[in-house]
Amino acid sequence: MSGKQDFVSRFGGIFEHSPWVAERAYDARPDMPITAEDVHAGMVVAFRNATETERLDVLRAHPDLAGKLAVAGELTEDSKAEQASAGLDRLSAAEHARFTELNAAYMEKFGFPFIIAVKGLTKDDILEAFQSRVGNTPHQEFETAAAQVEKIAWLRLQSLLPGAQNA
Repeated sequence: MSGKQDFVSRFGGIFEHSPWVAERAYDARPDMPITAEDVHAGMVVAFRNATETERLDVLRAHPDLAGKLAVAGELTEDSKAEQASAGLDRLSAAEHARFTELNAAYMEKFGFPFIIAVKGLTKDDILEAFQSRVGNTPHQEFETAAAQVEKIAWLRLQSLLPGAQNA
């Protein structure tokens, strides 16, 4: 792979709708080996070194789980596949109503959508985490959501760059 434009083109979507994370990772280390571990490490450093407002913008770029974008079919391909893997595309009317209620309460309290790396989780696991995390303080939840964004990025990089080790 050569050049910043190629790097950003390939990895700019790893952090949801936030190609600046890939740009800064590349700028900090243009000679970075293109392995899941190295790209993830570089992108995590860029994300963590960003301002709180920039990090909040990344959190806000994530869709609600089983929310209006999913219903309208407007999720990114990564988000669509991730949510489908947890069964969020097959909720009953009552389950969908519960997710909608929790999404609204969470958004009102924290100002960004509930974020969780859904790979390997069921809708019941996600609901349990949702119900538990809505009780967090704003600072706790900002840090928890940011850690989940980093985990989602790792999972996306593993699918892009075969041979990645589990983190």
